[in-house]
Amino acid sequence: MTTTSRTFAVLAATALTGGALFAGQATAVEGETPTYSEFKASTFQDADRTFIVNGDEPVSHEGDLHKFYDSMVAPKGGMEDGLIVNTSNGVDTKWSASQALNLTYCVSTKFGADYSRVVSAMTAGVGQWEAATGKVNYTHVTAQDGNCTTRNSSVLFSVEPTKTTQYIARAFFPNTPKSGRNVLVNARSLYSSGSWTPSNIMAHELGHTLGFRHEHTRPEAGTCFEDNNWRPLTAYDRASIMHYPQCNGSSTDLSMTETDRVGVRALYGS
Repeated sequence: MTTTSRTFAVLAATALTGGALFAGQATAVEGETPTYSEFKASTFQDADRTFIVNGDEPVSHEGDLHKFYDSMVAPKGGMEDGLIVNTSNGVDTKWSASQALNLTYCVSTKFGADYSRVVSAMTAGVGQWEAATGKVNYTHVTAQDGNCTTRNSSVLFSVEPTKTTQYIARAFFPNTPKSGRNVLVNARSLYSSGSWTPSNIMAHELGHTLGFRHEHTRPEAGTCFEDNNWRPLTAYDRASIMHYPQCNGSSTDLSMTETDRVGVRALYGS
């Protein structure tokens, strides 16, 4: 598949709604590379005007959106292996060893009747990554749940409700500024996603918070190309928790694989 067709696929995918695990996934579509203006016009914006790219990844400012577009249409390099980590200017976007052991978060009480279920899904999701390596630890600071926003400096990130149906949940990368470090969740969709369990969906999103990219951006997937800003950690894993099933993935339930566990240990230690 050409870079042009992959790029057009990403543009077309931004308009998808409903019925999908995350917004922004599609099979490759042949066509001309869209202009930046066309790409911007078709890119979904959240209630806070944050752009959402690659299905569930936020881009806060238009300048960054333009950089994302530029990297997306650039020729793909020769990286052929990996559960992959996000990079910025060639550097891994990851937490330091001390930060990784103190990933504090709150869960907003604005979830209302869904609050306890979201807390449970988060607990189960973080537990999957914590069990994979003793070098990562998330802590739910319940005392901050009543004031759970990105402005709360008592926690590293917030888990907040969203009403959009463009995605089930979306997260952030470790190099995201504090003002953008939140996990937004549509609680109703979280618990009505068929074989994708709330625990696995949240673990996927938490994979982003550790720095992991979507596995399906690799050339082996053959579709859903995103950009070049990643580094391989392990062999390609079609069943990875970070691989959208609808992007030629082989998993039916978005479960974490042993390769995922090897990948997080490669990045953070064991």
